[in-house]
Amino acid sequence: MAVIHANDLRKGTLINYEGAPYRVMTFEHRTPGNLRAFIQCKLRNLLDGTQRDVRLATSDTLERIHMETREMDFLYFDTNGHIFMDIESYEQYTLDAEALGDAAVWIAENMRVQVEVLEGKPIGVELPKVIEIEIKETEPVVKGQSAARSAKPAILTNGVRVMVPPFVGSGERIRVDPSENRYIDRVK
Repeated sequence: MAVIHANDLRKGTLINYEGAPYRVMTFEHRTPGNLRAFIQCKLRNLLDGTQRDVRLATSDTLERIHMETREMDFLYFDTNGHIFMDIESYEQYTLDAEALGDAAVWIAENMRVQVEVLEGKPIGVELPKVIEIEIKETEPVVKGQSAARSAKPAILTNGVRVMVPPFVGSGERIRVDPSENRYIDRVK
Protein backbone atom coordinates (compact mmCIF):
# COMPACT_ATOMS: atom_id res chain seq x y z
CA MET A 1 0.00 0.00 0.00
CA ALA A 2 1.47 3.33 -1.10
CA VAL A 3 0.59 6.22 1.17
CA ILE A 4 0.28 9.80 -0.05
CA HIS A 5 -0.22 12.96 2.03
CA ALA A 6 -3.10 15.27 1.12
CA ASN A 7 -0.50 18.00 0.50
CA ASP A 8 1.01 15.87 -2.30
CA LEU A 9 -2.26 15.41 -4.24
CA ARG A 10 -2.26 16.72 -7.81
CA LYS A 11 -4.72 16.68 -10.68
CA GLY A 12 -4.96 13.15 -12.09
CA THR A 13 -3.69 11.39 -8.94
CA LEU A 14 -5.51 8.11 -8.20
CA ILE A 15 -6.48 7.48 -4.59
CA ASN A 16 -8.58 5.16 -2.46
CA TYR A 17 -11.01 7.38 -0.53
CA GLU A 18 -13.55 5.81 1.83
CA GLY A 19 -13.06 2.40 0.23
CA ALA A 20 -13.58 3.46 -3.40
CA PRO A 21 -11.12 4.40 -6.18
CA TYR A 22 -11.12 8.09 -7.13
CA ARG A 23 -9.23 10.37 -9.52
CA VAL A 24 -8.40 13.92 -8.37
CA MET A 25 -10.05 16.27 -10.90
CA THR A 26 -9.20 19.62 -9.27
CA PHE A 27 -6.95 20.48 -6.36
CA GLU A 28 -6.56 23.66 -4.36
CA HIS A 29 -4.43 24.36 -1.28
CA ARG A 30 -6.21 27.01 0.84
CA THR A 31 -4.94 29.00 3.79
CA PRO A 32 -7.87 31.10 5.08
CA GLY A 33 -6.60 33.96 7.28
CA ASN A 34 -5.76 32.78 10.78
CA LEU A 35 -7.25 29.29 10.31
CA ARG A 36 -5.40 26.07 9.49
CA ALA A 37 -4.60 25.29 5.88
CA PHE A 38 -6.67 22.65 4.10
CA ILE A 39 -6.94 20.93 0.75
CA GLN A 40 -10.13 21.41 -1.30
CA CYS A 41 -10.44 18.93 -4.16
CA LYS A 42 -12.98 17.47 -6.53
CA LEU A 43 -12.85 13.69 -6.86
CA ARG A 44 -14.41 11.46 -9.54
CA ASN A 45 -15.30 7.89 -8.66
CA LEU A 46 -13.62 5.58 -11.17
CA LEU A 47 -16.32 2.92 -10.91
CA ASP A 48 -19.57 4.88 -11.23
CA GLY A 49 -18.39 8.30 -12.50
CA THR A 50 -19.93 10.33 -9.66
CA GLN A 51 -18.10 13.43 -8.50
CA ARG A 52 -17.79 14.88 -5.06
CA ASP A 53 -16.11 17.83 -3.39
CA VAL A 54 -13.86 16.87 -0.49
CA ARG A 55 -12.09 18.95 2.12
CA LEU A 56 -8.96 17.36 3.63
CA ALA A 57 -6.57 18.48 6.34
CA THR A 58 -3.02 18.94 5.05
CA SER A 59 -1.88 16.23 7.47
CA ASP A 60 -4.37 13.59 6.18
CA THR A 61 -2.93 10.50 4.52
CA LEU A 62 -4.59 8.53 1.74
CA GLU A 63 -3.86 5.30 -0.10
CA ARG A 64 -2.49 5.84 -3.60
CA ILE A 65 -3.80 3.48 -6.29
CA HIS A 66 -1.55 2.20 -9.04
CA MET A 67 -3.38 1.51 -12.25
CA GLU A 68 -2.28 -0.69 -15.11
CA THR A 69 -2.35 0.67 -18.67
CA ARG A 70 -2.70 -1.51 -21.76
CA GLU A 71 -2.16 -0.59 -25.37
CA MET A 72 -5.39 -1.09 -27.32
CA ASP A 73 -6.83 -0.31 -30.75
CA PHE A 74 -10.23 1.35 -31.12
CA LEU A 75 -12.36 -0.87 -33.36
CA TYR A 76 -15.84 0.66 -33.61
CA PHE A 77 -18.73 2.33 -31.80
CA ASP A 78 -22.10 0.67 -31.19
CA THR A 79 -25.10 1.10 -28.87
CA ASN A 80 -23.17 -0.39 -25.93
CA GLY A 81 -20.25 2.01 -26.29
CA HIS A 82 -16.76 2.17 -27.79
CA ILE A 83 -15.15 -1.21 -28.51
CA PHE A 84 -11.39 -1.57 -27.96
CA MET A 85 -9.12 -4.56 -28.61
CA ASP A 86 -6.05 -5.41 -26.52
CA ILE A 87 -3.18 -5.69 -29.03
CA GLU A 88 -1.49 -8.48 -27.05
CA SER A 89 -4.36 -10.77 -26.04
CA TYR A 90 -6.89 -9.73 -28.74
CA GLU A 91 -9.58 -9.47 -26.04
CA GLN A 92 -12.27 -6.85 -26.69
CA TYR A 93 -13.47 -4.35 -24.09
CA THR A 94 -16.36 -1.89 -24.14
CA LEU A 95 -16.10 1.59 -22.64
CA ASP A 96 -19.14 3.87 -22.44
CA ALA A 97 -19.06 7.60 -23.21
CA GLU A 98 -19.01 8.45 -19.50
CA ALA A 99 -15.81 6.45 -18.94
CA LEU A 100 -14.19 8.13 -21.95
CA GLY A 101 -15.24 11.64 -20.92
CA ASP A 102 -13.78 14.41 -23.11
CA ALA A 103 -11.62 11.89 -25.01
CA ALA A 104 -14.68 10.39 -26.77
CA VAL A 105 -14.75 13.03 -29.55
CA TRP A 106 -11.09 12.43 -30.42
CA ILE A 107 -11.27 8.66 -30.80
CA ALA A 108 -11.18 7.52 -34.44
CA GLU A 109 -11.29 4.09 -36.03
CA ASN A 110 -8.01 2.11 -35.76
CA MET A 111 -6.55 4.65 -33.30
CA ARG A 112 -4.10 3.16 -30.80
CA VAL A 113 -4.61 4.41 -27.23
CA GLN A 114 -3.50 3.56 -23.71
CA VAL A 115 -6.49 2.15 -21.82
CA GLU A 116 -6.44 2.49 -18.03
CA VAL A 117 -7.33 -0.80 -16.35
CA LEU A 118 -8.25 -1.12 -12.67
CA GLU A 119 -8.69 -4.63 -11.26
CA GLY A 120 -9.14 -6.10 -14.77
CA LYS A 121 -11.82 -3.58 -15.78
CA PRO A 122 -11.10 -0.75 -18.27
CA ILE A 123 -12.06 2.61 -16.80
CA GLY A 124 -10.64 5.26 -19.13
CA VAL A 125 -8.26 6.11 -21.96
CA GLU A 126 -5.12 8.15 -22.40
CA LEU A 127 -5.05 9.72 -25.86
CA PRO A 128 -1.89 10.22 -27.91
CA LYS A 129 -0.21 13.59 -27.30
CA VAL A 130 -0.73 14.58 -30.97
CA ILE A 131 -3.61 13.67 -33.28
CA GLU A 132 -3.79 14.28 -37.03
CA ILE A 133 -7.23 15.41 -38.21
CA GLU A 134 -8.84 17.24 -41.12
CA ILE A 135 -10.41 20.70 -40.96
CA LYS A 136 -14.07 20.51 -41.94
CA GLU A 137 -14.66 24.24 -42.26
CA THR A 138 -12.94 27.55 -41.62
CA GLU A 139 -12.77 31.01 -43.13
CA PRO A 140 -11.09 31.09 -46.55
CA VAL A 141 -7.36 31.67 -46.92
CA VAL A 142 -6.51 35.29 -47.77
CA LYS A 143 -3.45 35.76 -49.99
CA GLY A 144 -0.66 37.71 -48.34
CA GLN A 145 -1.91 37.10 -44.84
CA SER A 146 0.90 36.25 -42.42
CA ALA A 147 1.02 33.75 -39.57
CA ALA A 148 1.83 36.57 -37.14
CA ARG A 149 -1.74 37.84 -37.34
CA SER A 150 -4.46 36.58 -35.06
CA ALA A 151 -5.83 33.06 -35.27
CA LYS A 152 -9.22 32.13 -36.74
CA PRO A 153 -11.71 29.47 -35.63
CA ALA A 154 -11.85 26.13 -37.45
CA ILE A 155 -14.25 23.22 -37.03
CA LEU A 156 -12.64 19.79 -37.32
CA THR A 157 -14.24 16.65 -38.79
CA ASN A 158 -15.04 15.44 -35.24
CA GLY A 159 -16.93 18.69 -34.47
CA VAL A 160 -14.29 20.15 -32.15
CA ARG A 161 -13.50 23.84 -32.60
CA VAL A 162 -9.86 24.98 -32.48
CA MET A 163 -8.06 28.21 -33.33
CA VAL A 164 -5.74 27.98 -36.35
CA PRO A 165 -3.42 30.43 -38.14
CA PRO A 166 -5.00 32.47 -40.95
CA PHE A 167 -3.11 30.61 -43.73
CA VAL A 168 -4.73 27.23 -42.90
CA GLY A 169 -7.78 26.36 -45.00
CA SER A 170 -10.68 23.91 -45.10
CA GLY A 171 -9.81 20.34 -46.12
CA GLU A 172 -6.23 20.55 -44.81
CA ARG A 173 -4.89 18.03 -42.29
CA ILE A 174 -3.44 19.46 -39.09
CA ARG A 175 -1.86 18.19 -35.89
CA VAL A 176 -3.75 18.97 -32.69
CA ASP A 177 -3.02 18.53 -28.98
CA PRO A 178 -6.28 16.84 -27.83
CA SER A 179 -5.72 17.58 -24.14
CA GLU A 180 -5.85 21.34 -24.79
CA ASN A 181 -7.81 21.44 -28.11
CA ARG A 182 -4.80 23.35 -29.48
CA TYR A 183 -3.43 23.59 -33.03
CA ILE A 184 0.21 22.49 -33.35
CA ASP A 185 1.04 22.54 -37.09
CA ARG A 186 0.01 21.46 -40.60
CA VAL A 187 0.62 17.95 -41.85
CA LYS A 188 2.98 18.14 -44.80
